[in-house]
Amino acid sequence: MNNIEVEIRSFISKEQFEELKTFMNTNAEFIEKDVQKTTYFTGDNDLRLQQNCKNAKIILKNGQIHDDYRKEIEVIIEKTQYQNMMDIFETLGYSIEIQWFRKRLIYLWKNVTVTLDNTKGYGYIIELEYMCSEENKETKLQELKKLFFELDITETKKEIFNQKFNNYRQNWKELIKKG
Repeated sequence: MNNIEVEIRSFISKEQFEELKTFMNTNAEFIEKDVQKTTYFTGDNDLRLQQNCKNAKIILKNGQIHDDYRKEIEVIIEKTQYQNMMDIFETLGYSIEIQWFRKRLIYLWKNVTVTLDNTKGYGYIIELEYMCSEENKETKLQELKKLFFELDITETKKEIFNQKFNNYRQNWKELIKKG
């Protein structure tokens, strides 16, 4: 079963974002442009609710945020059910920990999902992702690292992602007002 998300990511500058967008538009299959609102809930698990241009999703990820790989479960629901799901989670005792507002470009390049994100108050990010089985996760991670090298992207260290994430978690309401 391909329920293991393997991913690597890096913060990039606006210039790198534009260069990568040009590269992907020429060398990859454009999948879609998306606008997402993602809500992370408090609790012991990485539970999220996302609304995007087409639908809404309930997402549960095992492991720690920014891990190279972890089990992911997604349930797609109708976009119109987003608020009902928010109400259900809040009734169950979950509260909003963070909300992200992201503009995302999605490509398929060398059988890998490439996303170029502009997240309000957080920055520009490139992410390479592959869904695979538990047995293939380490092999797929090495493949993603090679593709980052091919794109001349240096993977942002997990410590930096964790610092920026913690800063965003503490200040997201102010950060989204600024940019």
